[in-house]
Amino acid sequence: MRLAAVRKKLERVDHAIEKAIDSGEIPGGVVLARQGSELCYQGVFGAACLHPHRHDTRIDTIYDLASLTKVMATTAAVMLLVQEDKLKLDQPVADVLPAFGGRGKAEITLRHLLTHSSGLRPWRAYFADLRERDLRKGESVVGTEAGRAAVIDRILRSSVVHNPAEASVYGDLDFIVLGAVVETAAEQGLDEFCRARIYEPLQLEQTHFNPLPCMRDRTHYAATEQCAWREKILWGEVHDPNAWAMGGVSGHAGLFSTAPEVMRFANEMLAAQRGESPIFKQEIAHEFFRKQRIAPESDWALGWDTPTPGHSTSGQHFSEHSIGHTGFTGTSLWIDLERDLVVVALFNRVHMIAKKSRFELRPLIHDLIYDAFLAA
Repeated sequence: MRLAAVRKKLERVDHAIEKAIDSGEIPGGVVLARQGSELCYQGVFGAACLHPHRHDTRIDTIYDLASLTKVMATTAAVMLLVQEDKLKLDQPVADVLPAFGGRGKAEITLRHLLTHSSGLRPWRAYFADLRERDLRKGESVVGTEAGRAAVIDRILRSSVVHNPAEASVYGDLDFIVLGAVVETAAEQGLDEFCRARIYEPLQLEQTHFNPLPCMRDRTHYAATEQCAWREKILWGEVHDPNAWAMGGVSGHAGLFSTAPEVMRFANEMLAAQRGESPIFKQEIAHEFFRKQRIAPESDWALGWDTPTPGHSTSGQHFSEHSIGHTGFTGTSLWIDLERDLVVVALFNRVHMIAKKSRFELRPLIHDLIYDAFLAA
């Protein structure tokens, strides 16, 4: 009877997502959730691509994870390098990347970057600068290793907008730098390191950074935006323009995956929290999952967000011992460490959607799933 009540309540999740599709908020998506070993939910909805050809969403549709890259690639890589003593959380970034040390950045540490409290500006349109230079000089730097090196060099030599730990301002530049830190410490590319040390051991066969141009069958992918300057629907290539200009591999964006594989990664984070992961040590997991409280009123753990009361994409009910992250394309991962609860929600909300939306679907479905599981 209890499981029947759970299933009945989970129908409200289906209805909420179908309503969002009908109203043009999203074209489709995949949602997976579980609590413990008995309670689970799986929903596959709508279209992965509407144009140029319609393709229905499948359970194994590959999504552009956008900023979930920050936790599923960069943060996870830093965890491994810290536990191997190749990096230290409180060492200056300039110890690893000497060019970073100028213009007020000498005291910035890896911990500052991971909590978005470094003082670096949150974002800049480096892709536009590179495109303009290509047009002016007749070059083709955008999307190459040279383009990637140029973006990283610009950030390394940039100035801060506030002192370290003075404020926590979410942005991409912290994680572009962290991606370069990982590559220097690991002596290999971020994509190569993550594949060998994380994705292959976890058998995440569809979790990858995309080289440009995409050489895979695009029908496996969810399409994203109609890009004005790339003059096409983005389908099987990274949506984020700075990551695209960097060749598709960056610490802030560029990772693709499926909902089942994101769930598998989340389960490994829970295993690490319990001391049961063969990859990530428990003491490292506890430190990375702990709210750091470096900057005033900051809710950031190391790389991971935590619920902000009344304003979280995880809704109203995830405990304070939860970690999560979202991606601009419409992706989300939240893990309640206290309740052994995971919700993976992958939508391609930017595909063929004309109207602007606050995208309130994410907190709603988390609340509905929590309420349904509570019925057990």
